[in-house]
Amino acid sequence: MARLADYFVLVGYDHDKRGSGDGQGRIIQRFPEKEWEDNPFPQGIQLFCQPSGWHLVLERKSPNFFVAVLTDINSERHYCACFTFWEAVESLQPPKNHTNDIDDEEDSKFVQAPQLFAPKSLVLVSQLDHTEVFRNCLGLIYTIYIDGLNFPLETVIGNLLTCIIPITGGSQRTISLGAGDRQVIQTPVNDALPVSGCSVALLLKQLGISNVLELFCAALTEHKILFLSSSYQRLTEACRALLALMFPLKYSFTYIPILPAQLLEVLSSPTPFIIGIHSSFRAEMQDLLDVIVADLDGGTVVIPECIHISVLPEPHLLQTQTALSMVLDPELEYADHAFPPSSTSASSMKFQDKEIRAVFLRLFAQLLQGYRWCLQIIRIHPEPVIRFHKVAFLAQRGLVDDDFLTKVLEGMAFARFVSERGSPYRPCDLFDELVANEIERIRLEEGNAQKVLKHVKEISEQLHRNENPYPAVAMHKIHKPKEGSHLRVQQSTFPHLDEGTVQWIIDQATAKLKNAPPAVKAEMKCVAPMGPPSATMIDQNGIVLANSARRLEVVRNCITYIFENKMLEAKKLLPAMLRALKGRAARQCLTQELNSHVLQNRAVLDHQQFDYIVRMMNSALQDCTPLDEHLVAAALLPLVTAFCRKLGSGVTQFAYSCVQEHLVWTSLQFWEAMFYSDVQNHIRALYLEVDVDHPSETGCDNEKQQRSALEVAAEQLRMWPTRSKEKQQELIDKEESIVYSQAIHYGNRLTYLLLPLDTSKNRLLRSTAVGDLESVSNSFVTNSIAGSVAESYDTESGFEDAETSDVANSVVRFINRFVDKVCTESGVSNDHLKALHTNLPDIVQMHIETLDAVHRESKRHPAIQKPKLLRPALLVGEELVMEALRVTLMPDGREESVGGSLGGPPIMPAEGAIFLTTYRIIFKGAPVETLAGEQTVMRSFPVASFTKEKKISQQDFQDVLQLRSSTFQLMKITFDDEVASEMVEIFRKHIHKLRYPQYVHYTFAFTVGQSPKQVVESKQKEKNPSLRTMSKNIMKNAKKTIGRQYVTRKKYTPPTWDQRASPAHGDNLEQISVSEEIEQSALTLSSTIKSDKSTMSHMVERACCRDYQRLGLGTLSNSLTRSKNEPFRITTVNRMYSVCRSYPSLLIIPQTIQDSTMQRISRCYKQNRFPVVCWRNSRTKAVLLRSAGLHGKSVVGLFKSQNAPAADSSQTDSTSLAQEKYLQAVINSMPHYADTGGRNTLSGFTSAHMNSSVLGHRARVITLANARATTKARESPQGKWGSIRGSGRLSAYSLNSDIGLRLAGKETLSQQVNGGLSDSLYFRQPRAGLYIIGEKSQLKGAKQDPSQQWEVVPIEIFDVRHVKTSFKKLMKACVPSSASTDPNQSYHRSLEESDWLSQLHKLLQVSVLVVELLDNGSSVLISLEDGWDVTTQVVSLVQLLSDQHYRTLEGFRLLVEKEWLSFGHRFSHRGAQTMTSQSSGFTPVFLQFLDCVHQIHLQFPMEFEFSLHYLKFLAYHYVSNRFRTFLLDSDHERIELGLMYEEKGEKKTPHAYKSVWDYIDRLNKKTPIFFNYLYAPEDGEVLRPYSNISNLKVWDYYTHETLSEGPPYDWELVYGRTEQMDDGERADTVAPRTRRKIVWPCYDNKNKIEPDAISKLLEEMQLLESELGQVPDKWKETWDKIKTTQRTESKQEGKHLSSSSLLMSSSLSHHRRSQCVYLHEAAVGSTLNLSLDTDSSTASTPSSGVMGRKSTSTLYSQFQTSESEHRSYEGILYKRGALLKAWKSRWFVLDKTKHQLRYYDSKSDTDMKGIVDLTEVESVTLGTAALGAPKNIEDKAFFDLKTTKRVYNFCAQDSQSAQQWIDKIQSCLSDA
Repeated sequence: MARLADYFVLVGYDHDKRGSGDGQGRIIQRFPEKEWEDNPFPQGIQLFCQPSGWHLVLERKSPNFFVAVLTDINSERHYCACFTFWEAVESLQPPKNHTNDIDDEEDSKFVQAPQLFAPKSLVLVSQLDHTEVFRNCLGLIYTIYIDGLNFPLETVIGNLLTCIIPITGGSQRTISLGAGDRQVIQTPVNDALPVSGCSVALLLKQLGISNVLELFCAALTEHKILFLSSSYQRLTEACRALLALMFPLKYSFTYIPILPAQLLEVLSSPTPFIIGIHSSFRAEMQDLLDVIVADLDGGTVVIPECIHISVLPEPHLLQTQTALSMVLDPELEYADHAFPPSSTSASSMKFQDKEIRAVFLRLFAQLLQGYRWCLQIIRIHPEPVIRFHKVAFLAQRGLVDDDFLTKVLEGMAFARFVSERGSPYRPCDLFDELVANEIERIRLEEGNAQKVLKHVKEISEQLHRNENPYPAVAMHKIHKPKEGSHLRVQQSTFPHLDEGTVQWIIDQATAKLKNAPPAVKAEMKCVAPMGPPSATMIDQNGIVLANSARRLEVVRNCITYIFENKMLEAKKLLPAMLRALKGRAARQCLTQELNSHVLQNRAVLDHQQFDYIVRMMNSALQDCTPLDEHLVAAALLPLVTAFCRKLGSGVTQFAYSCVQEHLVWTSLQFWEAMFYSDVQNHIRALYLEVDVDHPSETGCDNEKQQRSALEVAAEQLRMWPTRSKEKQQELIDKEESIVYSQAIHYGNRLTYLLLPLDTSKNRLLRSTAVGDLESVSNSFVTNSIAGSVAESYDTESGFEDAETSDVANSVVRFINRFVDKVCTESGVSNDHLKALHTNLPDIVQMHIETLDAVHRESKRHPAIQKPKLLRPALLVGEELVMEALRVTLMPDGREESVGGSLGGPPIMPAEGAIFLTTYRIIFKGAPVETLAGEQTVMRSFPVASFTKEKKISQQDFQDVLQLRSSTFQLMKITFDDEVASEMVEIFRKHIHKLRYPQYVHYTFAFTVGQSPKQVVESKQKEKNPSLRTMSKNIMKNAKKTIGRQYVTRKKYTPPTWDQRASPAHGDNLEQISVSEEIEQSALTLSSTIKSDKSTMSHMVERACCRDYQRLGLGTLSNSLTRSKNEPFRITTVNRMYSVCRSYPSLLIIPQTIQDSTMQRISRCYKQNRFPVVCWRNSRTKAVLLRSAGLHGKSVVGLFKSQNAPAADSSQTDSTSLAQEKYLQAVINSMPHYADTGGRNTLSGFTSAHMNSSVLGHRARVITLANARATTKARESPQGKWGSIRGSGRLSAYSLNSDIGLRLAGKETLSQQVNGGLSDSLYFRQPRAGLYIIGEKSQLKGAKQDPSQQWEVVPIEIFDVRHVKTSFKKLMKACVPSSASTDPNQSYHRSLEESDWLSQLHKLLQVSVLVVELLDNGSSVLISLEDGWDVTTQVVSLVQLLSDQHYRTLEGFRLLVEKEWLSFGHRFSHRGAQTMTSQSSGFTPVFLQFLDCVHQIHLQFPMEFEFSLHYLKFLAYHYVSNRFRTFLLDSDHERIELGLMYEEKGEKKTPHAYKSVWDYIDRLNKKTPIFFNYLYAPEDGEVLRPYSNISNLKVWDYYTHETLSEGPPYDWELVYGRTEQMDDGERADTVAPRTRRKIVWPCYDNKNKIEPDAISKLLEEMQLLESELGQVPDKWKETWDKIKTTQRTESKQEGKHLSSSSLLMSSSLSHHRRSQCVYLHEAAVGSTLNLSLDTDSSTASTPSSGVMGRKSTSTLYSQFQTSESEHRSYEGILYKRGALLKAWKSRWFVLDKTKHQLRYYDSKSDTDMKGIVDLTEVESVTLGTAALGAPKNIEDKAFFDLKTTKRVYNFCAQDSQSAQQWIDKIQSCLSDA
């Protein structure tokens, strides 16, 4: 029984506080004035009476009513029914806030004060929620007041406050307040079920099904929910409805259905809430970013972007939506029927409300089915202690990954649910019946809509009967006010009530209640039904075993083989089994199978069985998620103490000592769940035994044995009151002893699994360290390992020093923490707890002693090891970034490695490890296949070439990480089960960090061989400024020189290795210097500048300017005046990179163009890249120019008529005229155009005529044309086609006016095969002096002026974006990630779709046509895109085809340095080398150029000094970042970073090369790996390769790999290591024996195993020289001697051999394009195969003698002849002796090739007297006359040569001769 109302309150407007802003309310009267003891009066009630604030209004409003809900500190809810009406305010003085600053007197005279109305509220406060009763009661009081009825208000209120009604039980009570009224109150049958009225139906009607479901999920997952409405009562109803839908869960957070305006800051609360506010406050909700807002009036729900609401799992979501739509719209099902049934209207709101609740009740029954089987009862007496096993519940339901249910189970609402409903003996309700008895019915009816609806109506009837137990309710009789009564003008105010009268009535009623007998509430307790057991749940909704039946069969078979001792079979199945254990079903199967082999808690195994079982257990526990703990770890926990092996007498090792390295064992929550589970089993067993002792009380014994622990507990709780006190105490003691014994048992178990086998290692401490790596926790509550482990230590007890203390302390602390927690919850007495704490250290210590013996014995029986990790060889300076991760390298789409069609054993998959170094990602391992197991598998690529990673999920639960590289390499790896997922993430992060460093100086090329210490020290030394400081000085010094005519830049020339070891003398670095006087001999910029201080002997553009000098393009004279007879000059206009940052500082322009003009011209071109000359045809004098494309406006200027009259003088200086003048100057530079002064028709201009004009032009310019070419020229112009065909076809393209169409790709001309043209169209049209090749899109619509001497040729060329896309497709075609069975995805189809060969075709086509134009006397300007991509490709190819110098090693280096590096190809940007360029992606423009060179090389194998391996080497290392050469985007950037200049005295590691060219030079001296033996150039040869796609080959660089040793481009790693191995093998070999070897495709390096004949012979010669005790010559010297000897012999024999025949053969046909050449060597008599199709002519194995070479100061080979000697400079010098200091005349020979200064007695003498090794020379300086020197010789004729060993004193005949010797020696030193 309870009071209907606790308080009646009259609240009115507080007129005393009117003036201070918003009004306030005040309590006028309250009854009773004295608070009830059981229910104190809630504070702040006046705020809730007017939630929007107390305001005066200008017109009377209709009375309103709503119910607010207040929650007190004890979480009890108070329902405040507010009835508000408005009364007139006496206007004695108008309020100040209505005066608007008008004087009071004037206001009273002229302004009539408006009539105002103030609100007044009648409030009932109750603990019961009877909304309609409250409405009627307050309405009656208002009616008596407003209509003046003859009933005393005090009596009515007194009766209201003394009305007592039952709370529950389904009773019906009639009440009357003594005013002729009558009301009937029905109480609910079960107060556990919420009363909703129509509120739920109303909520669905307002918001709709989808929105309500979202709110429902949000409330269950503890989000903040805010309702908006203009009706307060609707807010209350909506909040009530949401709570009703959550039943059986109860909302535990803030619940305020109506929030007053003054309390809006509550919305910023961090805790979840359900709150309602008036919609007028919507504007104040803008800042709430984590609140879900439901607008009841508008029917919308707004969810902020930052909030993710977990939704119901399927199929429950769809089923709930379907059922709700059937309830709300029953006509929907029949809407499409032709004859719909007549009676399908929806139920009334009242019944619909209950049907909706029934749908949600069914939903909860489905979600929580079987929950009682996961309740763990720990104690029954004296009070039940129950826990819920969340992990087990989720696992058996098969919802382990469901986000929604996990959050619900972790929420406070469910915790309260368990505490209230967990007890097995309690009152039950509708939900208990549903979840226990109706689950099967719900499951079976799920697909049938009619049956579902029928079930819903059945449940809804029970819900309706609970709220309305008596259908026929007696009629209410309530007085209501007359209509419009509130609008009466004359109304009295609400009267003041007599407190005494009301209090007297309350006192009378209270006295009666005291005398009445107390009402006893009969609690209907019963055994809570369990529902279907969990075993059936797994069968229904758990893991679908059918899909993984094959894997489970593998697990069972493997375990059977192990226990049957069939180890070979088990070994075969083991990899498949370990993969299968990634699945949850297989893990469960493993534990079941292992359990079946345990007899009496023990299973003794032999060593091999033990190792296999332990490995399986570890695999099952690897990456064990919290949700797997009860399935895997819990099932394995008893097994790890059962399986063991005998190690010796009395020493047994259990499995637990080998499975400790898993974080699950350090999870406190796991141990708690296991402990409680075991305690429950023992408690159940205890009471089953107790019942057996009383047979009279028991029924069937079998039924008893099958009862669950909760059923047993319920029976005990029912019988508890009937037992005697002694029996009760006995049971309490027994339960406590069970908990205590289990605590001891688990103390032992924890000791087993926490104490490591090697007790010197603290595993707990290691766990916390791993926790720092953001790993996933095995704890179900905390989110970090540290949270579950670290809190187990007492940090105040000095845990920080635990590393030095013994391991026992930390284990004891962990166990103590566990014991404290579980024993306190389980009610263990303090005495027992103290005893436990006392015994634990002894238990731990005893186990440590046992483990010592086990550890000692186990070392004698090593476990079966996984394959040993093979560590890769590293470069000098290359360092490991992280330790090796054990992985398996999976096969990709390349067939060769898996045995495929080419045969051989499958090398893939391979087991090994992946290594991440500062330079490379390396895999090294061995094949899994036993037949190939002895081989080593290597696959690596530079980190800087990494382009993409991809995670691939596979069916066998193995996640594959795929790493792709731009060096055409692919790694598909799966990580071993021992590798934690955190380490994989760290590995990935390190790759990305190394691949995209923040700045370029963090790349490997800079960091190699450097320590941070050295970097810091460099700032302290003034002698060696840092690179950044140095670059500042460079720019500062350069600014001083602005305005002078001649600025030179020095370029650093790498010193020899011996010099690098010695400290430098001069450290004063001045990179830019002004030369006032230069000697006459200094014709090139590469001249040595004499400076005592400077260590930079060459200028920056040394290579470029030397090339310009070679081409006759410009020189600098000593008077700094231009030579007017030279058409071109070197300009320094860009010396400060002020005109164009991406150009070099020195450029070639026409002689007549001023520097100031260039600055104007540059503005017309993109990136300011104006036209400059880069090459000149030595025969025709035509020049090749390059620039960027024109800006849009600048295109017009090119087509302006040359003869147009000038408007004024300013126009002459305009940009367009400047461009025109520039182009005309280029045309005038060609002799024949300069002479004729106009357009030239070349129809009769033969190449012979060209040759004669060239020879007659200037004697200084040396042409490369020979006499043979002149005689042949009348037949065809010089050149060579890429074919061995008859001479019948012409070798030139037609040069007519349609050449633009030809270049644009429009095949309008009649063609022959292979890209040639018919000779009928040859030389028909007059040619222009200059062709400008531009992009068609830019030049669209432009019209050519016929008077101009240049012609613009628009061509269509691909964009760099197409290169990027094409390259990606090419990589996928050449290195597919998986084998494709789709014929549409074949290799050739993918290759065709990539368009890579099409782009090569276009480049070669354009290049060949430009070559033709240049060769026939027209200059060409390439003006495409930004001038640094396609322009660079075309310009470079044209020079390569036209000039044989660029086809040498030195020339090709020069070409790349000049056109790619100096002219600013954006290597960093296109290669995405840093973080800033990461988004641009990888675009291999340079690789495309190298591929074109490769195509030309294939067609002309005898025209290139370098081999194909050289091109591959550059292709690999231009992306590898091993060298600094290809870093940054321009010379300007390299100077700023200090890359152009290096300190000569800088100490560096012997192999830390900074320039790829230095490395190539050094390597070329050691081995012929880069040399092409077929090199036999013809002078003046112009190459014209075929460019059709049918003539192009896919570069084997894209497809070839060597798995035995990795990429062959890091020579030290591949060849250096092999030589050392070969030496060892040779030492053991006494007698010659055959060394045959099987060569596998894709595995072996064919060039090493089967070298070509010449490399083999050179190697054998070096070997023989070594055996004779001679230091062998360098291979190049030997090769040159053989060539010279062969030429001599050929001449003597009178045989006519062409100059290109360099090979030792008399029967060699002159097939210069052949791919395979057979040599017959007469001396040996054997046929040798020179295979040229890959790199077999280049990649050879040099002998060990080269590696062991100490010095070049050795005797000449005995085969050497004087003719073959290299004598760069020779003459007579006096030399001072070392001992007797006597001066003697000697004949000195300076040998640049051998880098020696040799001396003889006389010129004819062949016996060498001595040698000076120039690698040891430190300096050459002028000396002074010493004692005994020759007389009559001037002082300047003496000079000294200082080496590391001694100082040589020389004397020449005169000073001029001495200076020449010094210069020659210095130049020899600088070229080293």
